[in-house]
Amino acid sequence: MRLTHLGRAFLTALLGIAVVLGLSGPATAADGRAAAADLTFAVDQPTVAPGSTVNLTMTFTNNQETDIWFVYQSVQPTWLTTQRKDLKYAIASCTADGVTCSGTGTTAVGLNYAVPIPPGASRTVNLAVQIAADSGCNGNIGFYSYLYYEYNGGQSTKDGVFTTPETRVTCAPAQP
Repeated sequence: MRLTHLGRAFLTALLGIAVVLGLSGPATAADGRAAAADLTFAVDQPTVAPGSTVNLTMTFTNNQETDIWFVYQSVQPTWLTTQRKDLKYAIASCTADGVTCSGTGTTAVGLNYAVPIPPGASRTVNLAVQIAADSGCNGNIGFYSYLYYEYNGGQSTKDGVFTTPETRVTCAPAQP
């Protein structure tokens, strides 16, 4: 079967697209740096015992080219966490500069960020999650976070669901 000129042109174009896509790196900001993630998480310890506290740190970064004019974030337990009725915990405190928290003392919080947030600026929130002394063991406590924000003078929006690292609640083995 003969290859026509149109077939050769198609193959050449396809090869050109593949080369361009293969050589393009990750998305970068205008100054050449990699764009920061919208929301990042860290926990101070992956394993805790009943009666202890784990600290969850969340950092929201404005990775847009304009000010952010509205931000709302909620932090809720994951479905798997809610299925373990023996796990007892509460978000004991929420501390942050430029962020108002509501719902401490429960298993979920809402966060309202002070605005505007200029491009490249970040806001960090620290949540102290207290594990009850009579909590069950061998289960994971994890949260998901819904984030919604408006930028570009309120003309553009972005939202998404982010999952935090999980913390395992362990108990000392029974003594013989």
